[in-house]
Amino acid sequence: MSESPWAPFRHRVYAIVWTATVVANVGGWMYSAAAAWLMTELTTDPLLVSLVQVATSLPMFLFALPAGAMTDIVDRRRYLIGVEITILVVTAIFATLVTFDLVTAPLLLGFMFVVATGSAFDAPAWQAIVPMLVPREDLQGAIAANSVGVNISRAIGPALSGVVTAAFGLAAPFWFDTCSNFATLGALTWWRPAKPRTRRLPAERLASAIRVGVRYARNNPALRATLVRAVAFFLFASAYWALLPLLARSQIGGGAEVYGVLLGAIGAGAVGGAFALPRLKARLGADRLAVAGTVGTAVALVLYALAHTAAVALVASLVAGACWIAAIFTFNVSAQLALPDWVRGRGLAIYVTVFFGALTIGSALWGEIAARLGLPVAHLLAAFGALAGIPLTRRAHLQSAAGLDLTPSMHWPTPVVAEDLEPDAGPVMVMIGYDVQPAHRDAFIDAMDAVALERRRDGAYAWGLYEDTAKPDRIVETFLVESWMEHLRQHERVTRADEVLQERASRYLQRAPAVTHLVNAEAFEGTSNGGDPNRTATVEPDARNAAPRDGGDNGGNGNEQR
Repeated sequence: MSESPWAPFRHRVYAIVWTATVVANVGGWMYSAAAAWLMTELTTDPLLVSLVQVATSLPMFLFALPAGAMTDIVDRRRYLIGVEITILVVTAIFATLVTFDLVTAPLLLGFMFVVATGSAFDAPAWQAIVPMLVPREDLQGAIAANSVGVNISRAIGPALSGVVTAAFGLAAPFWFDTCSNFATLGALTWWRPAKPRTRRLPAERLASAIRVGVRYARNNPALRATLVRAVAFFLFASAYWALLPLLARSQIGGGAEVYGVLLGAIGAGAVGGAFALPRLKARLGADRLAVAGTVGTAVALVLYALAHTAAVALVASLVAGACWIAAIFTFNVSAQLALPDWVRGRGLAIYVTVFFGALTIGSALWGEIAARLGLPVAHLLAAFGALAGIPLTRRAHLQSAAGLDLTPSMHWPTPVVAEDLEPDAGPVMVMIGYDVQPAHRDAFIDAMDAVALERRRDGAYAWGLYEDTAKPDRIVETFLVESWMEHLRQHERVTRADEVLQERASRYLQRAPAVTHLVNAEAFEGTSNGGDPNRTATVEPDARNAAPRDGGDNGGNGNEQR
């Protein structure tokens, strides 16, 4: 798998979309820098100034998850076009208000919240389309190149914002941001992605899709580890993002141009760090690269605490930028590699939610600490917290899913039913009877722990493993799914990596397992089963009765194997 930031540019579509997003991100960083500086002109209260970062990051925390669900159930290209048009309109309105000097501190925070809400709704989709733009072998390189693009824009945008503000007034950066959105709209309109695999089943409902996505993340160890490490980093790294405008104005005594240069230096440090990423990743590995990024961030925070001249703050910004890209690249790759395509939008949305949730909480926290104890103390406490997080999260390993094949296996046969079922019929209990080799009982049970996570990831909300008291070598697995349609979706979600887990457990069996499907009896109302509208089936999870070897008479298929 290529990790070079330049390998993805062999693909024309990726190169064009990347260029368009860089142009739009330059406008976005001009907007952010101008807004943060505008707030320092409206008020010098550290808490209000830090709320600019809160207004930017809070919508990501609130809305990324439903946005991720939308990404997985609608056409991603059309969805992005709609969101980008909305952002363009809102930024144009705000630029008009700034032009006529009608902005107050609450209004500024409100518009920043609305614009950030638009970004929250398109962030998971932008990340989810990356595998659609490049082949898998160039995925890590594409993620690294995306980080480079963001940081190129971060290096250019704030500095350009200062220059444009000085030449044309404070409204100019906001108008540039509005116009820059046409770049992404143009690229998305031009792009024609390959047609996705035809869905045999209807799209998921939004609420159900969100619930399934959260369940998937909770039962994915690789993604969980990524989220733990991300919280430990972003909660403390948020300090310099939130406090940088005040540091430039109050601690250093500079103006808008100093703030722009410091933001630009963070971006420049990140771009420089990106060139070293492949070599560092090969030498250190993902976990130690993230640790190095955290240690470097703590050093930068200490330098910010000591900075009373622009030169010291400039060095701190360069170090912070290089360490930021090392950490965020490692986390982003780890999250992408842990997700199959069917849940990619939701999984990345959960990562974005955690990312910006930590930034939101951290920004408010460090703003309050700075207001009470001063900027240097806030920076030093953040540095200490970042270092303390390293040993506390050492067991959460990054990119542990790098070698897994998460393409659909489609090895589960379509279940046989005696009568038609409504899609919403349920809940559904699936019971699988195993005849285990007596000498390998404990090994089988251990192997089924991994299978349990797979069942829950793919849609089961309850799982159990039961042993027949009369036949110790007879073990029955049960899992519950919300509806018949959700169980059919399980068949499409199982990956080749999941198939390997199931085959590992099957090595300890005497013969192929027998599968039975049981549906809530109300699903058969009005049929030959009697149709009593007040009857609800009660299924006792007893291995002696639950999984007959012939598959039973409840819609089971005794020959189905998993």
